Amino acid sequence: MKTDVCKVILCLAVLMLPAVARAADTGNDACLVCHGNREVVKNGGERLYLDTAKFASTPHALIGCTTCHDSVTAKHPQDGSRPTKARCKECHAPIQAEYAASLHGSKATCNDCHNPHEVKPGIAVSGEYLNGKCAKCHDKEKTIKSHAKWLTQADLHLDSLPCITCHTGSRNYVINMTIENKKPGEPHGDFKTAGYGELAALRPINGDISRLIDKNGDGVISLAELREFNHAARGHGMRLWGMMTPATVTHTYQINEKCWDCSFCHASGPKAMQTSYVEFPDRNGGVTRLAVEKGAILDLLYGTPDFYMLGTTRSTSLNIVGALIIAGGMMMPIGHGTLRFLTRKNRKDH
Repeated sequence: MKTDVCKVILCLAVLMLPAVARAADTGNDACLVCHGNREVVKNGGERLYLDTAKFASTPHALIGCTTCHDSVTAKHPQDGSRPTKARCKECHAPIQAEYAASLHGSKATCNDCHNPHEVKPGIAVSGEYLNGKCAKCHDKEKTIKSHAKWLTQADLHLDSLPCITCHTGSRNYVINMTIENKKPGEPHGDFKTAGYGELAALRPINGDISRLIDKNGDGVISLAELREFNHAARGHGMRLWGMMTPATVTHTYQINEKCWDCSFCHASGPKAMQTSYVEFPDRNGGVTRLAVEKGAILDLLYGTPDFYMLGTTRSTSLNIVGALIIAGGMMMPIGHGTLRFLTRKNRKDH
């Protein structure tokens, strides 16, 4: 019964988002008076506290606290009872079934990776954020060492790719770019992903961070806007850095055998590199993505000069022309040699 209720409420949340948001806010307020206050930790531990700002940006905030904790009574917490918690599969049955059949299914629960009070949709998280979840169990140094047995420059790959780029069921990929910067006074320091506060300090138009690149505010980044940003970024110790991520986030966590073949990524041709986005951090630790005009990844000089994947500029037409040139060049010695072989008797008699 609870599963049916979840489905109905989720559908209403999608169809009537503004109205549901207002209703959820009103319904959640009574809970957040206590659970949004750090003082609640003294009464029952860290698990009772939730960050109200992060919770407000989750889909769960829309359906309301009592949808998952439906045993809460009007006398709570004085009634002394401990509220029940909904199981993830009651609303996310297809994902749960997919995950249960994966390599991780018997090793970690949903809550080991996802905090239900801070969970974000796949399009609202960065590759760095995703790798942080994996690093909770998989030590980075050990992971680099194990991958280095077959993967050239394993450390560079693991810094440039979310783990799920290879361990995924997604068939298509996109390039997500982030703004990176160096600390002031460290001209030779490493680039780090710029946080919301750092970018907001640059005073973007109307306080909207995306307007640092999307100057006209139309929600799409043109190649001209990208080139303008890259030109200016150099003088401010910034750059755009790209990560190849799955177009669809899955929960299969499989070992994709294709990734053992370098050509799977490095000879995929320009079509696979056409779709790209720029990720902008928000106040709550998530990201907002804006689509970039097609061709940014191939525009190495002005588009993404600090991100280049070998093989992305592969052209089938040029391959054919090159093959014809090679074949034409080989025809001369082969033809000449064949002719001399066929006429060897005539030359001997002469």
